[in-house]
Amino acid sequence: MHSTRSRMPGFVGGLAITVAACLGLAGCGSSDNGEGTDEATATEVTAGAEALSLNDGWAKATENDEDMTAVFGTLTNDSDKDVVVVGMSSPVAESGELHEMAGGDSLEPTMREKEGGIVVPAGGEYELEPGGDHFMLMNLKEPVLPGQDVQITVTAEDDSTVEFTVVARSFSGAQEEYEGDHEGDH
Repeated sequence: MHSTRSRMPGFVGGLAITVAACLGLAGCGSSDNGEGTDEATATEVTAGAEALSLNDGWAKATENDEDMTAVFGTLTNDSDKDVVVVGMSSPVAESGELHEMAGGDSLEPTMREKEGGIVVPAGGEYELEPGGDHFMLMNLKEPVLPGQDVQITVTAEDDSTVEFTVVARSFSGAQEEYEGDHEGDH
């Protein structure tokens, strides 16, 4: 009997500690009165790609010998946080890049990859246009013909993606020089 008594206080004491710990853990959560807890909560400072829409999107149709083309339109962010676009791709091209126009050595507008991505402001728009920032489809797998639907995938900095379909159309402008590894005009 002596050994039974010595176990009981240990068991009861252990049970009391376990119950107290469980009650203590339950008290760590948020209460119904809206008061928070001591645990840190992460606040997202940017929204994902799903907050974007592409209005009036189109791709420049290509000639048979062109190896790149561009996509234009108005990116709209319907969220209350900025969206940072860091990449894009398409099944019609080996790669996609974000491009900007900048003054080259000859002061002629020169197209180059845009560093740091494109920030589409919360509740705002960002224009992708000939002679300005745009999406570039590099090393085309086939010509992009007028009237053809072109699928593109836009990637945000959080690695989320959204897909858009744009139509290709003939356009004689946007013949800027490219600053990079590719030859030719776009």
